[in-house]
Amino acid sequence: MTITKAHLASIIGNRLAFSADRASCFVNALLEIMKKTLESGEEVMISGFGKFQVKDKNTRRGRNPQTGNHLTLDARRVVTFRCSEVLKRKMNGGG
Repeated sequence: MTITKAHLASIIGNRLAFSADRASCFVNALLEIMKKTLESGEEVMISGFGKFQVKDKNTRRGRNPQTGNHLTLDARRVVTFRCSEVLKRKMNGGG
């Protein structure tokens, strides 16, 4: 099941007795803080959940799979996620 922002806001609103609007504002504010932090190149670490990190990818050679032509892929930044040991244990039934 995919969890959307609306679904996440609904869950938070129900658990904390917030209105739907307030819970939605909370979720949007949290995601905006995470985006700004990652955009600046810093890590976002959530204890017991995991760490989001920005990695720089260099320019590299690639190939168009339809035509087989070689091309150059531009340098870029990507976000990676590494889950915590706590989350790993929970996912694997280790409580």
